[in-house]
Amino acid sequence: MTDLDLTVGPNPFFWDAATVRSFYQSLATAPVARVVIGELVCSKRLPFWQDEIAGAVETLLAAGKSVAITSLALVTLKRERKATAALSDIGLPVEVNDLTALHSLPAGQPFWVGPLINVYNEGTLRWLAKRGATRICLPPELPLDSIAVLARLGRELGVAVEVWGHGRLPLAISGRCYHARLHDHAKDSCQFVCGLDPDGRDVETLDGQKFLAVNGVQTLSQSTASMAWQVEALSDAGVTSLRLSPQSGDFAAICTSYADRIAGRITAMELASYLVGQVPGGQLSDGFVKGPFGAHWSAAPASQAMRPGL
Repeated sequence: MTDLDLTVGPNPFFWDAATVRSFYQSLATAPVARVVIGELVCSKRLPFWQDEIAGAVETLLAAGKSVAITSLALVTLKRERKATAALSDIGLPVEVNDLTALHSLPAGQPFWVGPLINVYNEGTLRWLAKRGATRICLPPELPLDSIAVLARLGRELGVAVEVWGHGRLPLAISGRCYHARLHDHAKDSCQFVCGLDPDGRDVETLDGQKFLAVNGVQTLSQSTASMAWQVEALSDAGVTSLRLSPQSGDFAAICTSYADRIAGRITAMELASYLVGQVPGGQLSDGFVKGPFGAHWSAAPASQAMRPGL
């Protein structure tokens, strides 16, 4: 068993500069150990809020948080390669979410690994540790048994192992922008319509069932994954941290609620009941970690357990 703490991952959504500023100011007093900052999804968004990064880092470091800078999830352009190469000069740990970013890191420089890297087995974890990884957030689709194996190896190698604890799940990243297409725009003239949906835009099936969410070039789960019911199991498995992915609303209060759950001040049911009213769409899931399918929710009635669409 390990003592869990909390990591806030990079914000995947396109928010205006004032919202970004307020968000990171609120995290300064939230009960989280570390924060990953930077643009993860689309480099076109960065100029609108990049001037907030330095101030946010200063505020978070002054509050005693560890801070890392993320790489893009998909590097396709020359300017994106240059920007990725410059990350190691910032003076913060780099969180790698595209393995091409490793080419730009000096040999021996420690780095973190984000959940978009496919760390599915011991061989991959060993290779990353040998390359300099000190912290790895596992992909969110791993089941509990696999998590336990990798967490045990992480302890042996001195690598902290995180698990996705809260947020819409990152399912895919593409060179094309679904969000722009939904508004009949080309990617190059997208008009930044993703900013209209601060938590992503729901996508329905042909018969009107909520299915996924799109966030620019990224595909997300419609439900919000939550480890509210899995805290003890993940602690017993040797996981060191839960990763909370940003969303709109009072995210600092969500962080506090998870900290209360870890400390035993509230129950799984109390946390889950609170989260239902806070997350987009009001749907929670934890099926990848412990369930018959990804969208399964541990607190769902038994009648829903065999209905993957819900």
